[in-house]
Amino acid sequence: MTGTIALVLAATGCGGGSAPDKVTSITALDYYTDEPEHSQWGEILTSCGKSAGVRVEQTSVPGASLIPKVLQQASSRTLPDLLMLDNPDLQQIAQTGALTPLDQYGIDSSGFAKGILSAGTYDGKVYGLAPYVSTIALFYNKDMLAKAGVSVPRTWDELKTAAARLTRPGRYGMAVDANATFEGTWQFLPFLWSNGGDEKRLDTPQAARALQLWVDLVKSGSMSKSVLNWTQADVHDQFVAGRTAMMINGPWRIPALDTDKNLHWGVAPIPVPRTGQTPVTPLGGEVWTVPQNASKARQQKAAQVLACLNNSSTMLALAKQHFTVPSRTTVAARYAEQVPSMAAFAKSVEAARARTSELGVKWPKAATGIYTAIQSALTGEQTPEEALRHAQQIATSN
Repeated sequence: MTGTIALVLAATGCGGGSAPDKVTSITALDYYTDEPEHSQWGEILTSCGKSAGVRVEQTSVPGASLIPKVLQQASSRTLPDLLMLDNPDLQQIAQTGALTPLDQYGIDSSGFAKGILSAGTYDGKVYGLAPYVSTIALFYNKDMLAKAGVSVPRTWDELKTAAARLTRPGRYGMAVDANATFEGTWQFLPFLWSNGGDEKRLDTPQAARALQLWVDLVKSGSMSKSVLNWTQADVHDQFVAGRTAMMINGPWRIPALDTDKNLHWGVAPIPVPRTGQTPVTPLGGEVWTVPQNASKARQQKAAQVLACLNNSSTMLALAKQHFTVPSRTTVAARYAEQVPSMAAFAKSVEAARARTSELGVKWPKAATGIYTAIQSALTGEQTPEEALRHAQQIATSN
């Protein structure tokens, strides 16, 4: 088997008259700078490298630096052999021609949920695959809800009622991240999408009603005005400190929540406008890609490592490590049974959407319009309708 692969790689190498160099190592670039994530990914890359017969040299840069670095490397043709991208960024990089379609390597992309596959797709071709994904859900303090005689809210009306009953001096009923960044937009999307709103047209009654819900929660005192400045980490801190009874957040918070043995928490799908609906949430997570390279042999090796990262056993191991959801539907179902605290996330992922699925490379403008509208409406500067009209102008500006 190894000899066959070596022959194939030799045949696709780029030597002129001389024998091509055997590929013994490849480079990988990601933004996993924090521990233990950096080391965990290093171990997985090393393991998958061994299965492909290469050493993987991992470089990690801060998240904000990744795209500028990739664009610079693309122009100087010095891209790594294996590249990780946050899924909303894939469109922008694929548009430059810097990536290769994965079907040319025979990589199996079957069994991925539709939304997950679309996150790695540009112009009808799959350029990236995510071993795991994440989304957001409603965390709640079990003791606080029990003491107030409040059931876990499933609808928007139930959410408003529950948040009001859970609010008291020193404690709010509900918390979200409504800050002026893409993170604020990310947290609002389940409310926008579940009500039939759409980023292609932001100034609609469906979008206004979703924004009105957040306005009502702040106006009634059930949600702090400080949500305008909170990050998802801040929202988590408020919840852990007992200053909010419910919050919207992601599964990456679970390890920290589990360290507090006195905190009894639960997690449920994000409430929807009407009973019986399924929430439509945004997909988080990173896709792995194989950039253009003068060496076809290096590309083949990178593709083998990428395939290993996305096989069922690797994605299950990664999901358990990082409290995320495996990208293949059957693996996610098995995982939800093994890790009950992830069941709500695994369920939500089935209907989740990639942020770039409708607008592609134009998504960042719409995202900017959305968080600008949230800020204007929650401060009372504009009505939701006025704020969303302005958001639409931002989204469609040149």
